[in-house]
Amino acid sequence: MSEFLLELYSEEIPPMLQISARTQLKKQLEMCLEDEGVAYKECFQFSSPTRLSVYIKGLPETIKVDSKEIKGPKVGAPENVLQGFTNSRNVSEIDLYKKKTDKGEFYFIKTEKKNISVKDLLIDILPKAMSAISWKKSMKWSTNNLMWGRPLRSIFALFSGKKLPFKYHHLESTDNIIIEKDLITKSKKIKSFSEYLSLLKSNKIVVDQSERKKIILKRFSSVSKSKNYKEQYNERLLEEVINIVEDPNVLMVNFNKEYLKIPQEIIISTLEKHQRYFPIFDSRKKLTNYFFVVANKKDEKKLIMEGNKRVVDARLSDAKFFWEKDRSKNLIKQIANLKKVTFYEKIGTIYDKTQRIKNLAGFLSDELNINKEKAQVAASISKSDLCSDLVGEYPELQGVMGKYFALSQGFEEDIANSISEHYLPTGLTSLLPKKPFSYSISIVDKIDSLVGFFLINEKPTSSKDPFALRRAAIGLLRIIIENKLTIKLSDLIIYAIRLYEEQGVEIKNKDTDIEVLYFLKDRMRNILKLKNIKIDIIEASISSHTGDNFLDLYKKNLLMNKYINKDVGINLISSYKRASNIIDKAEKKIAGSPDVILFRTEEEKLLFEKINEIRKAFAVKESNKNYENLLIKLSEIKQYTDNFFDNVVVNDENQDIKNNRLELLKMFCNTFNSFINFSKLEGL
Repeated sequence: MSEFLLELYSEEIPPMLQISARTQLKKQLEMCLEDEGVAYKECFQFSSPTRLSVYIKGLPETIKVDSKEIKGPKVGAPENVLQGFTNSRNVSEIDLYKKKTDKGEFYFIKTEKKNISVKDLLIDILPKAMSAISWKKSMKWSTNNLMWGRPLRSIFALFSGKKLPFKYHHLESTDNIIIEKDLITKSKKIKSFSEYLSLLKSNKIVVDQSERKKIILKRFSSVSKSKNYKEQYNERLLEEVINIVEDPNVLMVNFNKEYLKIPQEIIISTLEKHQRYFPIFDSRKKLTNYFFVVANKKDEKKLIMEGNKRVVDARLSDAKFFWEKDRSKNLIKQIANLKKVTFYEKIGTIYDKTQRIKNLAGFLSDELNINKEKAQVAASISKSDLCSDLVGEYPELQGVMGKYFALSQGFEEDIANSISEHYLPTGLTSLLPKKPFSYSISIVDKIDSLVGFFLINEKPTSSKDPFALRRAAIGLLRIIIENKLTIKLSDLIIYAIRLYEEQGVEIKNKDTDIEVLYFLKDRMRNILKLKNIKIDIIEASISSHTGDNFLDLYKKNLLMNKYINKDVGINLISSYKRASNIIDKAEKKIAGSPDVILFRTEEEKLLFEKINEIRKAFAVKESNKNYENLLIKLSEIKQYTDNFFDNVVVNDENQDIKNNRLELLKMFCNTFNSFINFSKLEGL
C-alpha cells in the first residue's frame, strides 16, 4: 500500500479562509477517489497560515476496473452528437450497439476490464480538486490567471515515495518542501510523510492544527492551575488563533490594574476582538489584569510581552478617557443627536427609528400588561449610546455601553437592561431577552426593521440578506416562542406601516403586512429543524398555518413529533388515510357539509356527532386551547371511523346518499386539517 502527500504552499492565508480551504480540499479528493472506485485507509487534512496539506495512507498502486455498460445518444440522434460521444470515450462507431430502455432505444458501449494506475488517476484528479475550492475572497497576482486565497507559490506532491508530476495553471508540482524562517528561504527534498513532519518540526512548524490546539490549551491549563485562575476561554477566538500561528508559544502579560475600574466588557473586547488575546479570570470568574498572548516564536528577551503590554495599556487608556467622558452625557439629550446618524437612506435616521419603536412599544405594552411610560422611555433611549465616542471606537459594544450609561445616570435597572438586551438574540441558539421590558423593545425593534425594508422592497433574496432580516425574523420568533407570548403580530405590523407612512417614507410594497407574516412563517422552518422536528411534520404544519400565532404553530409541531410514532399518531394517520383516499378518488368537488336528513345508519350519525364535538373544542379561544387534548380527541375518533367503514357502504346506489357520505368524510378530513395539513405527512 502507498501513501500520498499534497502540500500547497502560499502567502499567509487568513484563519477562516484557511479552515474552509483545507476542509474543501480533503472533501474534494475523497469524492474524486470514491467516484473512481479507489479505496484507502485514512485521509487527513492539515494547515498552517502558509500550508494546506492532505495526507492519504493505504492507497493501492493500481486498481482493477470491471467492464461496464455506458449509455450514449439516442438512436436517430444527429451524427455530430454520436461522433462527440465516440471521441469522448476513445472508441469507434464499430464498438457501438443498440439497446432498448424505458425511454427508448439508445447506443451503448461496453468497456473492457483493465488495471488502472492510481498515480495516473491522481494526476488527473488533483487539478480538478484544487479548482473546486470555493474561496470567499480570492486574489489574482502577476500575469497569471490563477485565483487563490493568497498567492500560491509551490505545489508539493508525493506518491509512493516519488514525485507526482502534474501542472496546475503556471505551477508544476515538485518534491521539495519550502521553509522560510527569518528572511531565509530554503528547500529540501523529502520522500515520506514522516520525513515531512520531521522537517517541519525541526524548523519549529507544527502543521497539524489539532496539535497546535493541544499545545496552547496545555499551557493555558498549566498556568491557570498554578495561579488558581478559571479555565475559561473564547472557543471561537481559540479556533482563529490556532490558525494564525505555526509555532505556538503562550505568554502571560498584564495591564495596569487601574483599568479594571472601567466596565469589563470594554477590556474583554479590547483583548479578544481588537488584539486576539485571551482575558484571564480568577476562580470567582472575576476579570484579572492578566491575559494570554499566543505568539509565533519564543520570547526569550521578553520583547513580545512588553510590546503587547504597551499596546493594551494604550488602548485601555483611550477607552477609559471615552468612558469617563461619555457616561456624563445625558441619554435623553443624546436622542436629538441621533438625527445625524443614518439608519438607511430610504427610511430615515436612527432618530426616526427610535420615534417609531417608541410608539410601537407603547402599543405593545398594553398587550403585555407592562408600564407604558417605562416602555416608551426604554425605547426612546435604546439607541442613544450610538452617539458616544466609546461605541464609535467599540461598535460591538452598542447597547452594552448604553446599559452602563443608563445605570450611572439613575435609570431603573429593567430600563437599563433593555438597552443592552434589545439587540438579542443574535442567532438560532444565542441568549434571549427574558424580562418584559427587554423583550418588548427587542420585538418592536425587529418588527420596525422587517416592515421598513419590506415597505421599500429591499427584501432578502435567495443569496443575499444585507440587512440581516432573516436573523431579525428568527430572533423575533424565538422571543415569542421561548417566552411563551401570544401577541397580535398582525396589528403590530399594520401599526408599524402606518408609522412609516406618517414619517413620509415612500411605500413601494402594498403587500408588506402579508409578506412579512409569510416571511416569518418561512423562518419557522429553521427553528423547528433545530428542535429535530420531522420534515414532513414541519411542512404539514406550516402549509396549513394561517394568522400570526406562531406560539401555537410551535406547540403543534412539538406535539405531533411527540406522538407521531405512538398509538395516538398511528390512530390519527390510519383514520385520516382511509377517509382521504376515498375523497381523492371522488370525481366531484366536495365541500364538507353533510345533510343530517340523509343519514341512514347509526354509524353516520355517531361519526357526525363526534366530529362536531371536536369542532367545538377547536372553536374555543386561542388562550384556552389545550392542543395535547385536542390531538388525543382527534385520535379517539378512530373507533367511529372504523365502525363507519366496517358497516357503511360509501358508494351507495342512491347518488344523494353517496354524495352525503362523501361530504361527511370531507368534513372529517377538514377537521383534521384544521390542526395541521395531514395530507403532507409521510405515508399519506
